[in-house]
Amino acid sequence: MIILPKSMKINLKITLVALLVALCQFHLQAQNDSTKLVNPKPSDEAKALYAYLLSISGKKTLAGQHCPPLLADTRLSVVHRKTKQYPALFGQDFGFSYPGYWDGINYRQQIVDNAIRRHEQGFIISLMWHAVPPTMDEPVSFEEGIQGSLSPSQWEELLTEGSPLNERWKSQVDVIAWFLKQLKYAKVPVIWRPYHEMNGGWFWWGKKKGEYQELYRMLFDRLVKFHKLNNLIWVYNTNEIKLGVDGHEVYYPGDEYVDIIATDVYRTGYNEANYKQLTQLAQKSNKPIALGEVGIPPSVEILKNQPKWLWFMKWDDPGSDDPKRFGKLYESENVLKLSDLPWTKEKNPRLHYPVLKD
Repeated sequence: MIILPKSMKINLKITLVALLVALCQFHLQAQNDSTKLVNPKPSDEAKALYAYLLSISGKKTLAGQHCPPLLADTRLSVVHRKTKQYPALFGQDFGFSYPGYWDGINYRQQIVDNAIRRHEQGFIISLMWHAVPPTMDEPVSFEEGIQGSLSPSQWEELLTEGSPLNERWKSQVDVIAWFLKQLKYAKVPVIWRPYHEMNGGWFWWGKKKGEYQELYRMLFDRLVKFHKLNNLIWVYNTNEIKLGVDGHEVYYPGDEYVDIIATDVYRTGYNEANYKQLTQLAQKSNKPIALGEVGIPPSVEILKNQPKWLWFMKWDDPGSDDPKRFGKLYESENVLKLSDLPWTKEKNPRLHYPVLKD
């Protein structure tokens, strides 16, 4: 048995107390950091929306509907006709294709205008962009452009600051930044999910471990640090795990670049293995999870077994779903619609997200 001098015992006690205090402070700081957006200076509206999303995570699931550029926001009325309800999320894509086509680039201002109008009605806005490869000019066809590829030397040039291809990429990003800035000035927070489904090999940015993470971080720096866009909530959006698709964690760019982790589900039918792997990544990074795109929405039963989905975004025409199944989903008390959102309950408000004070 070792007998310590009295003075050393007192010093040891002080040291242990200080260590415990430091650990508690670190734990509290970690908890606080988990509720903060990755943008160092987020807008009040983005902070308030993110706080709301965190408050319902694991308890409720937001219903969402994607509307392609050509169709503007008309699919929202299809959902209402089928369910007597509107979804909580309104999703659109900035597009890439020829004017007048399904994903025409000529609809971008319309997308912004609709996003502002729908935000004022209470909808949560989710936007994405099938980005054109920097080796090509807009517009492009889906097969030639979005599903194209870059050579190893082109990837190296793209990721080299100040190179010709890097500067071309910046100019393409700057076009989209101009539209996102309009939403910033209109005080519209945006759920932003760039370069999605990267763990599959069908897009030019897909299956590029190392290159993808750097590309994602470059986009973050360009939009956040250069353009000062503080209204974006950043989503890392994988594809469901299946044959030929890598795991959810393989291309993860880092906790400091991601607010929410999402995946797209079209073929596996919400299998438990896919859900478990995504929740493990989310627990490790302390992020909520969501369904970025879905073909057939999850059923009420699936959401009971997989309650952590923060939202689902129906990608296709809602008129193609089984009316009974779709109606039951929108009737569920665990699925939040537009009318369930706390800021839509007042009569005829000019709606904005509640501003939270630090």
